Amino acid sequence: MDKDRITGNVKKLTGKIKEGVGRITSDRKTEAEGRAENAEGRIQNAVGHTRDAARELLNKK
Repeated sequence: MDKDRITGNVKKLTGKIKEGVGRITSDRKTEAEGRAENAEGRIQNAVGHTRDAARELLNKK
């Protein structure tokens, strides 16, 4: 498992938590930061998946 997948999942989780806290406290800035961090985590997770797939293809040859 690529380290980007792990880091991406952590960012997604913290982003969802921040977004929820922002919603509960009516803090739009925190909510927006949480959404942005969640999106960043999804992208980083996708990069990790791509690296894993490329590594598997290279190892099969």
